[in-house]
Amino acid sequence: MSRFAENIQPTWELESIFPGGSASAALRDHLEALERDITRYQAMLKELEAPSTLEETKALDGLIADLQSAAARLYEANSFVGCLTAQDQHDKKAVQLDAKITSLGASFSNVMTLFWNVLRMTNDEVWEAWMKREEIAPISFVLSEKRDLAREKLAPELENLVSDLAVDGYHGWGQHYDTIVAKVGVPFEEANGEIKTLSVGQAANKLDDPDRNVRERVFASWEEAWTKSEDYCADTLNRLAGFRLKLYEKRGWDDVLKEPLAINRMSKATLDAMWQVIVENKPKFVAYLERKAKLLGVDKLSWTDVDSPLGQATGKITYEQAAEDIVKQFGNFSPKLAEFATMAFNKRWIEAEDRPGKRPGGFCTSLPKSKQTRIFMTFGGTVSNVYTLAHELGHAYHQSVMEELPMFNQDYAMNVAETASTFAEMILADAFVKNAANDQEKIVLLADKVQNSVAFFMNIHARFLFETRFYEKRQQGVLDAAELSELMEEAQREAFQEALGSYHPHFWASKLHFYITDVPFYNFPYTFGYMFSTGLYALAQRESQSFAAKYDALLRDTGRMTVEELAAKHLGVDLTKPDFWREAMAVNVADVDAFLELTK
Repeated sequence: MSRFAENIQPTWELESIFPGGSASAALRDHLEALERDITRYQAMLKELEAPSTLEETKALDGLIADLQSAAARLYEANSFVGCLTAQDQHDKKAVQLDAKITSLGASFSNVMTLFWNVLRMTNDEVWEAWMKREEIAPISFVLSEKRDLAREKLAPELENLVSDLAVDGYHGWGQHYDTIVAKVGVPFEEANGEIKTLSVGQAANKLDDPDRNVRERVFASWEEAWTKSEDYCADTLNRLAGFRLKLYEKRGWDDVLKEPLAINRMSKATLDAMWQVIVENKPKFVAYLERKAKLLGVDKLSWTDVDSPLGQATGKITYEQAAEDIVKQFGNFSPKLAEFATMAFNKRWIEAEDRPGKRPGGFCTSLPKSKQTRIFMTFGGTVSNVYTLAHELGHAYHQSVMEELPMFNQDYAMNVAETASTFAEMILADAFVKNAANDQEKIVLLADKVQNSVAFFMNIHARFLFETRFYEKRQQGVLDAAELSELMEEAQREAFQEALGSYHPHFWASKLHFYITDVPFYNFPYTFGYMFSTGLYALAQRESQSFAAKYDALLRDTGRMTVEELAAKHLGVDLTKPDFWREAMAVNVADVDAFLELTK
């Protein structure tokens, strides 16, 4: 008997959160109440002075609880509206709601800036005693972190002004990019001669088509489509970077990596150690790319060949079969993880239908008030789609083990967020390879695994190199579209060590991650998560199911310590040294060696 509800659907259920979609009266009431509360908190905090005794800190307990509740309510609304805009890019009411929530978010950010300033103004003696209070100790890491950061920022009134102006400035440019993407159409001639205009999401799926001719034709049309929009994208990217750089300058920050590293709670030493080990091992992955080119019968791989399958390991996979495979393999690691995934499928927390009008890509978003999550992707029946689904379920599971913690402790950074997702993906990929029916199928599945490594070690390294250099040049002035394309291709050539025959110069225009306003440098955290989870996976293989409890404990701590502290506490390793990264890399190199041996 199936563990799933009859005929599980690849469309998500949103009505239980706020009924009525973008016309929801419940959502309107939710936002109005939140707006009133934010206004009240702002007035209160403007008059609030820093506590001068330990006794006075007790009067702030209620306010801290209210602020955590408001943060959860804001996150809930933002996640819900994000689901609406993703499922239908033409939902204009949802776009309006998105703008409203962005404005509310800026107001709440102002409130929190005032609160962090109260922490900043508290003297050290009172602070130390305050953080030791039983009611406060569980969130002391986050409060201390915010206090330290407040001391490095502008005065609260100036930070609030920045936040207010960012709504129609900085965040407005980010939202403008979504408008650009919604208007991009990619013409494609089907086998019957019919020319269809694909959305960027549909075209992105075809870029992974097994047929090289299809990939190359779609890619040519894809590059052409983004070339037509390049000036709009260049304007947008330049304004986003210009805003950040000017703000950093006013704060006295001279390193563009200062903020992304702080957000990810990691040191430059850790980042450098990770990239060092990756660069050391790139020749091994170049050997993989060269072997793959031979297998495809080409001198060098093109950009679209890098992620292309080396054949079909299985036929088209149904959504139901994907669900069965995921739950089965999750169960081999942790019954708790398998139970969670079963629930997510049965309760329809997943939007996976392949249809026009959806935004590209995939994500998992949390609904902390409802204690639920929602997953978004477009499922086309490939092994890669199964991995993506497992990846997003990993994110969702991570949130589930944290849902009883204080809201402040649920705010874990992107790099450790990518750990759980990538770990879940590895469970599936490893199982598929081990269960391959024959050598040919094993080659195809191994290639899928190695292509993940190539993505994190080369593609994302290219993004990091591009963005770092773009910010350096942007300090001197605006870059036009041609300069951005040149910079992008240069970064790709370096990251792939000239292993490809063609590149993707407009990648800077087509990749949403460069335009996200919440998190700068939306690239290296992915690679960190991948390598960190690889190291975890190696441990899990040695310790079997006894590792599952340790894994959950590590995930629960991700919102209340630095990554260096997390690794030291749960794994006993030093992330600022290359040793851990080399052990993690050995897992990936072993996959390359197995692939090269099978295809020699």
